[in-house]
Amino acid sequence: MSKLRVECFSISIDGFGAGPRQSIDNPLGVGGPELHQWSQPTATFQRMHGSGGGTTGIDDDVVARGFRNIGAWILGRNMFGPIRGPWPDNAWKGWWGDNPPYHTPVFVLTHHPRESITMQGDTTFHFITSDIYDALEIAKKAAKGLDVRLGGGVATVKQYLQARLIDELHLAISPVVLGSGEGLFSDINLRLLGYRCVEHISTEAATHVVFKKS
Repeated sequence: MSKLRVECFSISIDGFGAGPRQSIDNPLGVGGPELHQWSQPTATFQRMHGSGGGTTGIDDDVVARGFRNIGAWILGRNMFGPIRGPWPDNAWKGWWGDNPPYHTPVFVLTHHPRESITMQGDTTFHFITSDIYDALEIAKKAAKGLDVRLGGGVATVKQYLQARLIDELHLAISPVVLGSGEGLFSDINLRLLGYRCVEHISTEAATHVVFKKS
């Protein structure tokens, strides 16, 4: 059965998944890029972004694992781009250039309709104006038996967590203190929602924790 998975979702030690004052020039907010320093040097990340080399080991293994058996993605609108309100035109096509790293159908949650965008590398962005349940159903159909990966951002992950729709949640806790920003666990009680820790392992760059829904 197709699962909804969160993979490689980076948070700070104090629980923030993005820093404050996000903008088009600083999409992860002040201090936000520090959350991802564990993954960017890995061989999998470097290969996905057209470079060679990179580190191997546990951090690379979990990045690679996050892309296995994925047939579709769901993203919140804020993760797709900085534009708010109605789409002014079709110029913005994401942060990732002409060949995004998804290579599957990607369903973007938004309140404002927009036509689908076909990119290089078999990535197509579809814009879903209904609710998170409908988006998940559509994504699972598009995944054709494979899993659906929920990319974020923080608000989107929280919505799916509160609805108990996430089957597996992998958090990468970076050794960074942001102090403020978007907190993942505000108003979230994982225990009451039925999630339990099934895996945890640490490297010099991050602590990897995996939760599953019971």
